[in-house]
Amino acid sequence: NKLQNLVAEQLVGCGFNEILNNSLTRAAYYDGLENYPSNHLVMLLNPLSADLNCMRQTLLFGGLESIAHNANRKNADLKFFEFGNCYHFDADKKNEEKVLAPYSEDYHLGLWVTGKKVSNSWAHADENSSVYELKAYVENILKRLGLDLHNLVVGNLSDDIFAAALSVHTKGGKRLA
Repeated sequence: NKLQNLVAEQLVGCGFNEILNNSLTRAAYYDGLENYPSNHLVMLLNPLSADLNCMRQTLLFGGLESIAHNANRKNADLKFFEFGNCYHFDADKKNEEKVLAPYSEDYHLGLWVTGKKVSNSWAHADENSSVYELKAYVENILKRLGLDLHNLVVGNLSDDIFAAALSVHTKGGKRLA
């Protein structure tokens, strides 16, 4: 995909590493969540293990696993991105004639930034990564894709997953990030 390659090149140029996580994940990650309720999971009929018993609804948890894996090996300053499918089940769309009607699949991009934005520099004091750093990367991606940032609405967001976050919507109300 041409757009995906364009975005990947830009992110690698900014110091990101691409990760690729399994689409299978553990249902326990979704217990009690409002944004990604467990009753919307696509469950496996015969899972090989309890750790891989459903399809992911979000790229978030795979990215956090990658961060934990690196942090446990003393690699804490990380910038990751991942392109991948996420899966959703909607019981309200059940239809005897169309067995797949309640299932959907969407392609997503996930970005993770953690640790120090700047460390051990003679020219700049150590600085932690922040949601605003992430915002700049997202805006640059949207610009690179040809979107006019004046047509976007950026707002503060807090929910059951993010203590502090930013959301990006089109003026028509469609959520982009």
